[in-house]
Amino acid sequence: MKLTRCLLISAILAFAAGSALQAADYPTRPVTIIVPFAAGGSADVYARLLAPQLQADLGQPFIVDDRPGAGSIIGSEAAATSAPDGYTLLLISNTQTVNETLFAKKPFKLMTDFAPVAPINTSDLVLVVNPKLKISSLAELIALAKKQPGDLTFASSGPGTPYHMAGELFKQMAHIDVLHVPYKGSSSARIDVIGGQVDMMFDATTTMLGLIQGGKVKALATTGSSRSAVLPDVPTMAEAGVPGYSSVIWLGVMAPVKTPPDIINKLNAEITRIAGKPEIRAAWAKDGALPLSMDPEQFRQFLNDDIKKWAEVVRISGAKVDQ
Repeated sequence: MKLTRCLLISAILAFAAGSALQAADYPTRPVTIIVPFAAGGSADVYARLLAPQLQADLGQPFIVDDRPGAGSIIGSEAAATSAPDGYTLLLISNTQTVNETLFAKKPFKLMTDFAPVAPINTSDLVLVVNPKLKISSLAELIALAKKQPGDLTFASSGPGTPYHMAGELFKQMAHIDVLHVPYKGSSSARIDVIGGQVDMMFDATTTMLGLIQGGKVKALATTGSSRSAVLPDVPTMAEAGVPGYSSVIWLGVMAPVKTPPDIINKLNAEITRIAGKPEIRAAWAKDGALPLSMDPEQFRQFLNDDIKKWAEVVRISGAKVDQ
């Protein structure tokens, strides 16, 4: 018995030492960050801002690989089936937590097939309309939608994305009927709102700010609990006529399940440190983004809470995805 116990303890210590050594050496080759969304959206933008920072700190290339499609499922599945060695990471947003309920069948489960690494940041969304609609306030938009049920349209970057669910929540809380027009990415959705092919869109302030300032679209309301620092003259949804409304977009990083904990902790520390740099915080703040800081277990709880929140919205709204 003593011999068996000694051998077991030795094996555990050897494994722990090997894991620590692996994390100390990590990375020894390029790391891929899969972004399961189209180029030009906030996930792609921040992945490309984060990658060179990680490369500078860890000494190996961090390569952004955009794999959009099926509401983020194509890219997420590719990450889920990758080797759990820290060399493939997944950029996530609330899209993935929504999809846990929105899609009845998926080739993976977020909290089973992935390990939380770290959050990156969060930002408000902003509801914009094409100026041709001649709407100057949220109250006017709601009144028009009630007068013409089913006639107005809102664009999104695809089913289950924060832009889609913000619209579903708006419909539910304002008691209106507007038609969802899903796109394969936020860039194409944005283009059609600017062109007037679609009436409105919820979009990240980080990507819509310049278009608002340039007069390409009209901002009616932001979606946070308080006014956006970059759009201080635009009321919140709650102020503008939908009390209790709140819907933001957040970004984070996950890895395939069974990725060594020491590697996950190392990545968490690096991402947290990068997001906390004064120059990074200042640059993000100009676009309306705030860094998020959590350890892997706190991030796990955050994700579980977000899944529950959006499950209720999906249930009440009746939102469905054809598969």
